[in-house]
Amino acid sequence: MAEIEREGGCACGALRYRIAGEPIFTNNCHCRQCQRQTGSTSVVNAFFESDRFTLLSGELASHTVPTGSGGPHEMRRCAVCGTAVLSHFPPNGRNLSALRVGTLDDPDAFPPDALIFVSEKMPWVALSEGIPAFERDYRLRDLLPPERIERLKALARG
Repeated sequence: MAEIEREGGCACGALRYRIAGEPIFTNNCHCRQCQRQTGSTSVVNAFFESDRFTLLSGELASHTVPTGSGGPHEMRRCAVCGTAVLSHFPPNGRNLSALRVGTLDDPDAFPPDALIFVSEKMPWVALSEGIPAFERDYRLRDLLPPERIERLKALARG
């Protein structure tokens, strides 16, 4: 059976991409850094093996910014309008991509597996029932099914 492919793009339309398959995991992050970087209450990131992402048109510009836990990550934005499309977080470098779910043509495709950094959420934001919420972060192996953990392990092996 062929993997589902979904497409998305930036706000101005100059950048288009395709993502293959289902994410390894998806987070809705409420940390202050994500709030600052997006100008919103949170960001939803779907994590994929980077080779599942195909740039169809446009160019990505890179910017290094801090994460909620303090480490750096590389944010990739449309070179024309600056829409944040994906990020790369250490220690996986560019092997693991965090796709901004809001840039998908169908942003409802990847609901979060977890809500993270809820200790920093805006006080008037209501959390979704049925989605595990964590004050900061969580251990992936405690939440994800074994097949998704294996995908992460394969990335670590190189």
